[in-house]
Amino acid sequence: MSTVPVTIPASPRPAPVRKWLLPAAAATVFAALAAWRYGSGTWPGTLTVDFGGPLGRANDWIIDNRDSHWLFLYFFGHISNAVVTAVRAVYVVLLALGWAGVTTAATLLSWRLAGRRAGLTALASFAVCGALGMWVPTMRTLALMVVAVALSLVVGALLGLAAGLSDRIHRALRPVLDTMQALPAFAYLLPVVLVFGIGVAPAVLATVVYAAPPMARLTALGLRSTDKGVLEAVDSLGATGRQRLLTARLPLARRELLLGVNQTIMMALSMAVIASVIGADGLGDRVYQALSTVDVGSALAAGIPIVLLAIVLDRAVGGDRRRLWAGVPQGGTGGHNRPTARTRAAITWAAGIAVTAAAAVASGTAWPDTWTVDITAPVNTAKDWMVTHLYNGIPGIGGTADLAAHYTAWCVDPLRDALQALPWWSALILVAALARLIGTWRTATTATLALAAIGVLGRWDPAMDTLSQVLAAVAVTLVLGFAVAVAAARSDRVERWLRPVLDVFQTMPQFVYLIPVVALFGVGRAPAAAAAIVYALPAVIRIVGQGLRQVDAGALESARSLGATGGQQLRQVQFPLARPQLLLAVNQAVVLVLSVVIIGALVGGGALGYDVVFGLAQGDLATGLTAGVAIACLGLVLDRVTQPTKAKEAR
Repeated sequence: MSTVPVTIPASPRPAPVRKWLLPAAAATVFAALAAWRYGSGTWPGTLTVDFGGPLGRANDWIIDNRDSHWLFLYFFGHISNAVVTAVRAVYVVLLALGWAGVTTAATLLSWRLAGRRAGLTALASFAVCGALGMWVPTMRTLALMVVAVALSLVVGALLGLAAGLSDRIHRALRPVLDTMQALPAFAYLLPVVLVFGIGVAPAVLATVVYAAPPMARLTALGLRSTDKGVLEAVDSLGATGRQRLLTARLPLARRELLLGVNQTIMMALSMAVIASVIGADGLGDRVYQALSTVDVGSALAAGIPIVLLAIVLDRAVGGDRRRLWAGVPQGGTGGHNRPTARTRAAITWAAGIAVTAAAAVASGTAWPDTWTVDITAPVNTAKDWMVTHLYNGIPGIGGTADLAAHYTAWCVDPLRDALQALPWWSALILVAALARLIGTWRTATTATLALAAIGVLGRWDPAMDTLSQVLAAVAVTLVLGFAVAVAAARSDRVERWLRPVLDVFQTMPQFVYLIPVVALFGVGRAPAAAAAIVYALPAVIRIVGQGLRQVDAGALESARSLGATGGQQLRQVQFPLARPQLLLAVNQAVVLVLSVVIIGALVGGGALGYDVVFGLAQGDLATGLTAGVAIACLGLVLDRVTQPTKAKEAR
């Protein structure tokens, strides 16, 4: 007797519309009650909280107890002394070595760690620093940055290690890292100065707060994206958790770790000028003083050594990435002829010491004045020519002034007017819906509370103005960044030529190119956007380019065998497989554009950035800190509506 198979229909999944019925009903009720009770305009004044009183009292308490309370004497005091001692020790060593010793040591170390090209780069870089007449300021900045970068790497690596090994810690650290990176440096300079005073210690600590998050994010990304097949193979061999970390997860995450080192160095050196505002001497102070007199030539003469220091530190600390990724030891010997390699290294060091001693005897420890070149006058002449011929003399376009006016009138102003006209309760509902679409209810709650906190702080209208500027600048940054990264990922030559350009743009202090930007675009929100785009673009290009280059070669070969064109491979294979890196690039674009909001306020950007600058200039902790917190909350909102959770990514 034959049996007929019976198919039991699976229970239907709930329709997507049904899932949203209850939230939609709740949102409707909330909108009706909010509009009836508080109106449909901007954030109601009855829902704001005045933090001026508590922050003013805290400011007074810190000033009154800074020299007597145990917290400052035995905790903050020891931290400050340790930082100052470390910076001073590095500076004394640099002075003792002299220009010849520093140049030789940097050349030999770079050569040993990263190859001949890196050594020649270090030699040329320090020679240029001396030739520009900036040797002493360079040594002061180098001492400060060595300590700041070392602390940033340690703090970032520890935070990233914890976030990469624990989902709970990763969720808890995300808003902390967002706040550290999105809170403008000017906003936390005031409390740092109140606690530590003026000088080296607050400059180093402010740099660590700003430069550690990229290392933490990329370390966590590398550990969390480790191939699960490799981890299962290691577990099958009976490896402990520590062995699995040291032998599998960290080696497989070395690309992200090296990129984290690169980003930390770049961002630390970009703080050199801002740190000079609170008493950090060196190249940053020279840039700041030159720009106060609108002397672009002198500012560039001090800005170029900052870029060169970043390049040297990046090459020396990061090593030769291609060798490391290929598994070749950094010395370049490949494991063969070790005695010969050691003999060569000993001969090289002996020759370097002999050259250093001879140079020191011949010319002393200070860079000779007769070996310097003044570039101030030619640079200022070139800047004047650009302003004369590009401001309003481009045929068919009109000039950069017209471009700035069109950008403001067609992009920023309509977006600002739309955001400020949006009822406050509808903005909360919209943010909650967007965050829930790509995340969880926890994500939506976090984003909504962050946006509501801006209103509670009394910064709703300036926050909408800032949001319009950020959205416009982020859109331009992502379009340009993705286009350039695709070209770099497809061509080794483009990537090789692009790398020093990205180093220059990412490490050149914003203050240096702010004056020519203002000269070309005028004062207003357009030059602020241009500064933000130039600063955020290198990070987006690097992260997207590395993500596309890491795509499995087998997947691309399979796509080619099926007849996929280059565009189809990009859209259907590379972009989906590089999704984590692309999302990280969006995140970095948001936070980096936000970090330049304050710089933009100095050239007419206004909004929250102006409040932060005003608070720092007037010593008004309430105004500066609340505006800075509002900027951080804005960054948190943008992060939550652009970064899907792990569950959403899996789908």
